[in-house]
Amino acid sequence: MTKSKRKDSGLAILAFGGNAIIRKGQSGEIHTQFANTRRVLQGVVSLVQNGSGLIIVHGNGPQVGNELFRSQLAASEVPELPLGVLVADTEGGMGYMIQQCLQNVLWKNKLKKPVVTILTQVVCDKNDPHLYEPTKPIGRFFSEADAKRLMNDKGWVMKEDAGRGWRLVVPSPRPVRIIEDDTISMLVEAGIIVIAGGGGGIPIVVEPNGDFEGQDVVVDKDFTASLIGHHVGADTLIIATDIQQVALNFNTPQQVNLSRMTVSEAQRYLNEGHFLEGSMGPKIEASIRFIESGGDRVIIAAPDRIAAAIRGEAGTTITSD
Repeated sequence: MTKSKRKDSGLAILAFGGNAIIRKGQSGEIHTQFANTRRVLQGVVSLVQNGSGLIIVHGNGPQVGNELFRSQLAASEVPELPLGVLVADTEGGMGYMIQQCLQNVLWKNKLKKPVVTILTQVVCDKNDPHLYEPTKPIGRFFSEADAKRLMNDKGWVMKEDAGRGWRLVVPSPRPVRIIEDDTISMLVEAGIIVIAGGGGGIPIVVEPNGDFEGQDVVVDKDFTASLIGHHVGADTLIIATDIQQVALNFNTPQQVNLSRMTVSEAQRYLNEGHFLEGSMGPKIEASIRFIESGGDRVIIAAPDRIAAAIRGEAGTTITSD
């Protein structure tokens, strides 16, 4: 498949996590999720006003974890749904929410841009060791005592998540191909804002006979955003996360915030262990992949600082050497 050549007014990929929609301490009530989504999307208005194309990739960590928990609680009444199907469910439901919120935000700014959500299947390598190693935290936070009970009762693998509590962790393989990538490219070329790869995309593997087979894992949305960005020829990847800037020695007295990094610096810091696997690590690795495959820059910033970060006034910007 060929990479899109759209570079006229720029093309940006915005990737934001499910934690931007259900924030720490919130129950996840749906009206709150809509309100949080509207706040995140305010930051993209300037991009659209300037004529940039836009693709949105969102995470679903809290949401799909909650759906899995809900499915298990109701197992005595209705059949349980596997994790892969729940990823598809959240991609559709969250896509609707983001699509509607973005339409409202744009229209209030007199921007009548069409927006569409694409259910996106993401191919994973059957030999990827990440397919079998739980590293990706999903769902809500639990106390250590509750986590130990769930590990014992349900056989869950749970880990402490950056001082915020214990969460279920599941395998998170790296995406290698996007099934709908040419469709996404055609929509972008037509001037349509596309929401794709929601929750990192619906994870599948390709069987020897060519059949697609779903997988009960969660793909990291930042890797998927980087892969989509490469195919469509995006120049900017924006990763919205719950910190103001990328930092070395995070959460220690020696913490150093970074406003800019080159790819080689990012790789060195990653190798030195500054960015953890279940936290900033995938974001930095995805950023490196995006720039090395042709992207111009990556911006990592808090959701409410996206517009300022685009101007270089906030967040962390990563560029080529």
